[in-house]
Amino acid sequence: MDVFRQLKSFYWSEKKYLITSILCLMAATGLGLVYPNLLRVLIDDVIMKQKFSMVPTLSLTVVGVIAVKSSLQFLHGFFGGRLGNRVAYRLRNACYDKLQYLSFKYYDTAKTGDLMSRLTADLEAIRNFIAFGFAQILNMVLMIVFGGIMMLTIHWQLTLMTFVTIPLLAFTAIRLEKNIHPAFREMRLAMSRLTTAVQENITGVRTVKSFARESFEVNKFSEKSQDYQTNQIGVSQIWGRFFPMMELLANLSAVILLVAGGLLVIHDSLTIGEFVAFFSLTWYIIGPMWGIGFHLNNYTQSKASGERMLELLNEYVHVKNAEHPVALDHDTMRGHVRFDNVTFGYGSGAPALNAFTLDAAPGKVIGLLGGTGSGKSTAIQLLMRAYDVKSGRITIDGIDVRELEIESLRGAISPVFQETFLFSASIRDNIAYGALDATMDDIIRAAKLAKAHDFIMELPLGYDTVVGERGMGLSGGQKQRIAIARALIRNPRILVMDDATSAVDMETEHEIQSGFRELMAGRTTFIIAHRISSLRHADEIIVLDQGKTVQRGTHEQLLAEPGPYRDVYRIQYADRPDSANEEAGTDAWVPGEPEPSAGQRVQANTEGRVLH
Repeated sequence: MDVFRQLKSFYWSEKKYLITSILCLMAATGLGLVYPNLLRVLIDDVIMKQKFSMVPTLSLTVVGVIAVKSSLQFLHGFFGGRLGNRVAYRLRNACYDKLQYLSFKYYDTAKTGDLMSRLTADLEAIRNFIAFGFAQILNMVLMIVFGGIMMLTIHWQLTLMTFVTIPLLAFTAIRLEKNIHPAFREMRLAMSRLTTAVQENITGVRTVKSFARESFEVNKFSEKSQDYQTNQIGVSQIWGRFFPMMELLANLSAVILLVAGGLLVIHDSLTIGEFVAFFSLTWYIIGPMWGIGFHLNNYTQSKASGERMLELLNEYVHVKNAEHPVALDHDTMRGHVRFDNVTFGYGSGAPALNAFTLDAAPGKVIGLLGGTGSGKSTAIQLLMRAYDVKSGRITIDGIDVRELEIESLRGAISPVFQETFLFSASIRDNIAYGALDATMDDIIRAAKLAKAHDFIMELPLGYDTVVGERGMGLSGGQKQRIAIARALIRNPRILVMDDATSAVDMETEHEIQSGFRELMAGRTTFIIAHRISSLRHADEIIVLDQGKTVQRGTHEQLLAEPGPYRDVYRIQYADRPDSANEEAGTDAWVPGEPEPSAGQRVQANTEGRVLH
């Protein structure tokens, strides 16, 4: 029961419901012992002695017992159900709260389907056991104890003979639990993998259909489903081995009773009424013995589910507030960002950022250029404290970000990521997500700055149009512009544009950047881009390669010196040689010199650098 001891905080505060439910069930169980006594009285005192005047009294007693017992069973179900629902409510909220504050490192490997399985099927198994399973197991024990005591008062020798199989039955039940618990845990994992496969397929349905991989996905799902089926069959085989033996041992008690009890009646050592009462009490005990398999099933499933819930609840949070965090005042902060010799790596691999240094004064625009895996996005993730640096430090207005309150830190930064995510809600709600107190005028102003207002007004319901799950129904550029508006409406001190205009055309990008220049005034801005056109107006451009700074300076300074930046510029402007020659000087590409290949152009446009 160690799992349920660890979950005690979720149900012990509702112990009044637990105790009341158990007491009601115990009382109902105790009343069940009245029936065998009534049978004994009916046979020995009424029928055998022909005192039929007692029949009405016995009948009314039976009716009364049934009424009271039914009421107690109803109260047991009522209070047990309320207990289970409250525990599920608390546990569900605790798990969801934990998910909100787990570090990015956890989500790097977490599977959505597995988490969904924990919050649904696993939680439901725990709810059922805490609400009714525990009380039923306790009730089973009480039925055996109460019934055994009554049988001892009737004929102790016959009781011992009848109970001879109970130790064997208990031993078999324990063996069953040891074998079936690992099987149930594996079955839960198989269900998680199955749920993950479904979730991934639904999420990536456009990719599946675009590549005509429906049959491949069907086969992949069939393999997961086959694994789950195999686990189900394995559990059934375990039941098949143990349950017949348990049923045999339980029925053997009845056989012993019929033989031994019948002989006692024949020799007048036991009355017929006592024999019938004894037989009724035996089934009163055998019933729970038959149900022990069900209760063990319920217990082992909930135990396996509880272990999975505790794994989530006990998951270590790698990034959390300091003991006494400092809250940023967003109204007075300057937004001075410094990276002091920062080094960071994911896991045990090579550093994604190596000895990175940067001084972004308030109001400055910093551009980051580099290929995939060069460390551009890592620098921003560290600034937002998605991860903690391995060495060095990052400061905002002279305060180490590790000393800042996480919510306050991220509230001062508005990011626009390359992978745009929109909630299944109206466009208005999506734009106002980061500033829930924003007025409609604020929303429209942000949309206009992001060049999204015009296409929004062309939609059937304008700003009230529901964009659909993950922004389905909008183009990539439209979703990106809504995400930009969502960042702008927060009026941030630090603005991060992580390839934020990659999905829009050059003309729209130019219009958006015009709006940015108005918004960037007085704000520290970081622009990650693959296009030179997105970076050329930055106060400082840093070129990264494999986590190291290989060039830094303004657009003009970097064009004036040989290096990756000028190589990228040549390739991106290869179809505009006059413009490239005008800006880059005599070292730039000019007609007559070898022109960059189409492959180099594609690579520069997609990765932002030339491989040497």
